[in-house]
Amino acid sequence: MSGDHSDLGIAARVRHVESLLEQRGLIDPGALDEALAAFLSRASPANGARIVARAWLDPEFRARLLADAGEALTELGLSMSGGLQPQRLQVVANTRTSHNVVVCTLCSCYPIALLGPSPTWYKSESYRSRVVRTPHAVLAEFGLHLDPSVEIKVWDANAETRYLVLPLRPPGSDGLGEKQLASLVTRNGLIGVAPV
Repeated sequence: MSGDHSDLGIAARVRHVESLLEQRGLIDPGALDEALAAFLSRASPANGARIVARAWLDPEFRARLLADAGEALTELGLSMSGGLQPQRLQVVANTRTSHNVVVCTLCSCYPIALLGPSPTWYKSESYRSRVVRTPHAVLAEFGLHLDPSVEIKVWDANAETRYLVLPLRPPGSDGLGEKQLASLVTRNGLIGVAPV
């Protein structure tokens, strides 16, 4: 491996392997396209928002989610399966004194099933390198200005483990139901570059 982890390098290697499998009759390209389309049709930030809303309303679910996210997801009919290898999900909770942000410094590993396709900035070399070194500055560029006393924990996703941020519940949301709470949650909040 050359060490080139750019999206184009990875995409070219994946396409090459697909071609070899198709030539040998081990996969049907139409079936592969259908499987990918089915997976992506269920992949949405709304899934992550449902998880967060449930955690805000149900302290027992929250505890299960933080202890074993993969198992807790099944309660909502969700999972991290769908890829070639199993992926572990770790949910990290923001507090008043610590804030979590997710990155994949190697490439762009990301929980697509729960957040939908990753945003372009998440895959950029600038974000991947800078958020680790200067997280306060990077978050400020997203409009998230945290007090300097707030500890920022940067979680580096990889092929085996993906991360999802559990944002703090917004003030004034006490009377809201699960669907209303879920509508407050953004994909950027689930990555940690926004408050919710």
